[in-house]
Amino acid sequence: MNFSSLKRFFPIYQWLPNYQKAWLKGDLNAGLTVGIMLIPQGMAYASIAGLPPVYGLYASILPLIVYAILGTSRQLAVGPVAMVSLLTAASLSAFPGLTPEQYLQYAIGLAFLVGLIQFTLGIFRLGFLVNFLSHPVVSGFTSGAAIIIGMSQLKHILGIQIKGSEHIHELIIQIAEKFSEINWIAVLVGLVGVALILGIRKWKKTLPGQLLAVLFGIAVVSIFHLDKGPQGIKIIQEIPNNLPNFSFLTPDWAVLKALLPMAVTIALVSFMESIAVAKSIESKHKENKVTANQELIALGAANIFGSFFQSYPVTGGFSRTAVNDQAGAKTPLASIISAALVFLTLLFLTPYFYNLPHAILASVIIVAVLGLINYKEAIHLWHSNKMDFWMLMVTFVFTLVFGVEMGIGVGVFLSLALVLFSTTYPHTAVLAKVPGSHFYRNVERFKDLEINENLLIYRFDAQLFFANINHFKDKLYEYEADKHGNLKLLIIDGESINNIDSTSVNTLDEIVNDFHSRGVEVCFTGVKGPVRDKLAQSGFTDRIGCDHFFMSIQEAVDCFNGKCLNETQADPKFQNFVSQAKG
Repeated sequence: MNFSSLKRFFPIYQWLPNYQKAWLKGDLNAGLTVGIMLIPQGMAYASIAGLPPVYGLYASILPLIVYAILGTSRQLAVGPVAMVSLLTAASLSAFPGLTPEQYLQYAIGLAFLVGLIQFTLGIFRLGFLVNFLSHPVVSGFTSGAAIIIGMSQLKHILGIQIKGSEHIHELIIQIAEKFSEINWIAVLVGLVGVALILGIRKWKKTLPGQLLAVLFGIAVVSIFHLDKGPQGIKIIQEIPNNLPNFSFLTPDWAVLKALLPMAVTIALVSFMESIAVAKSIESKHKENKVTANQELIALGAANIFGSFFQSYPVTGGFSRTAVNDQAGAKTPLASIISAALVFLTLLFLTPYFYNLPHAILASVIIVAVLGLINYKEAIHLWHSNKMDFWMLMVTFVFTLVFGVEMGIGVGVFLSLALVLFSTTYPHTAVLAKVPGSHFYRNVERFKDLEINENLLIYRFDAQLFFANINHFKDKLYEYEADKHGNLKLLIIDGESINNIDSTSVNTLDEIVNDFHSRGVEVCFTGVKGPVRDKLAQSGFTDRIGCDHFFMSIQEAVDCFNGKCLNETQADPKFQNFVSQAKG
């Protein structure tokens, strides 16, 4: 393998050999800042996933280092995130009655499976599949899931016992039933934690507000013994100060098969979240290009190798990546420094988290997910695109009412349905001449056009294939009917047709024969190269005659008016192409 291949498969070779001393200050500052932020976030997100807090720290070491070696974004901060943690919990809720050890093994197995799917998609360059999840659907799902995450943490803020659920109405009912049992000390601690994080973020974004909230929580519990007595609040207690153990996953194929549907969901959703934030940061750093398929490989490898060291699924996070960039990160060395800080925390600092209140971890999560509720997008779509607005709202409501699995399932269905609808029923237009010019425009959008009852100019704004050829035909005959039997010339404008299949060619043959039988000439204008190729190869060009193809609409109109439909007046480029194809 030569050096250029190494750089392509191991992007670390693109920046490490050229590392500049001036970058170190920014990387060190960003790495320490994100590492400090990652410690409370990692523990909090692990609790969303239904795991002990220490596993959030385990998921914040090796995956960061693997991504630093293989990832193409120099600022993306990989690790546990709220959305993937919720999806992990939703996946494992399908296995009731698991012991804590079994639950952990399933979570680790899920990380391995997610990584394998992402790595495979990257190797086979299938990153484009994520495009089938439209932005409105993702926005609706993310907002719904964020509310569920936030509501699920209210039990820690309120200090009450409620069963975990991913259905918003069930959480609300349980909270209402336990209202009289609210621990107001826990409420006060949690609200102060939220206020601290939000206040510090507003004052100076690069300061670790989450860590200061954690220090506040530990301090007030230690000084005032808030965990004691009948109104005592819940604390983390002992966190193991040992490093994650290496363990190779022994595959249980029945379990992996059951986890597969949600593993695919997590793989795609987490990749979408990661690539979205990586691309947004890329726009600020033009010298660095983010490659989607290499990102899949990097995230896949991070999850696979992480699963060998007791990690649950991870991805790139919005908030930490923003902080990483604002703190001055220049290369993925910042992520390696963050991982090193978490590593040292596990070795030496975990005893100091004994008195950390669950209410503070809940405040960290609630503040984090507030930024995921994108109500501005819904308002924007209401004014700009009603169909996208309703797609967002349907996904949002299904996620809240029926859970994250149903929400993302409905979202994927809506995304695919929109793709099918837009390709099966694309936009069509009848064109007419702009007075005093050679331009032709849509009669429904422009006023005072020159409309000729003997002429129909038909534009179809999509490729022609078996799924939409009937729509093409139906709209054509609908427009012909508006001419009330006066039609003499049909011009099919091919400027917007990028491709054509054999079914469509056969239908065009039928259309041309039908119009000819009724004394109507048929011409084609602006036909693109790939379409010309297939028309010629199918013999359609010979059947209709290349003298019926023109460069522009005006040439076809002029030729018809001058009775000059012959090869000398037809599109010369098309004639040249036909002669080459025949030769």
